[in-house]
Amino acid sequence: MNIALQYCHITVTDVDEALSFYRDALGLEVRNDVPSGEFRWVTLGSPGLPVPEFVLSEPHAGRSRADGDAVLDLLGKGALPMIVFRTDDVDATFEKVRASGAEVLQEPIDQPWGPRDCAFRDPAGNMVRFSQRPEA
Repeated sequence: MNIALQYCHITVTDVDEALSFYRDALGLEVRNDVPSGEFRWVTLGSPGLPVPEFVLSEPHAGRSRADGDAVLDLLGKGALPMIVFRTDDVDATFEKVRASGAEVLQEPIDQPWGPRDCAFRDPAGNMVRFSQRPEA
């Protein structure tokens, strides 16, 4: 039996603004854009890889008003779980993402537990980290 992650949901305050980060700065490709009433879900993925896919949606999409408000509050505090992407060149990734104007949280460093990584905030305030495997 094989199990693999298929979707990872990323809550954002503005899907179009998030696309400028995830599609334009990171190079993910849009795979689906599904309208649902006043909201929409946009699915992105890494070119050439079928999974995982990343689903961008707003706090109130598919939630009650109260639940959406609670998620929006957590998003505003930067309290939602971080997103970690693996890259084969964290320094080049850092420069590309920084050039997009994204807020830098941590420049590339070698972590004591092994990987070299860096961190940014996406336009909604989510922490997005980029990690490179240590060389053997």
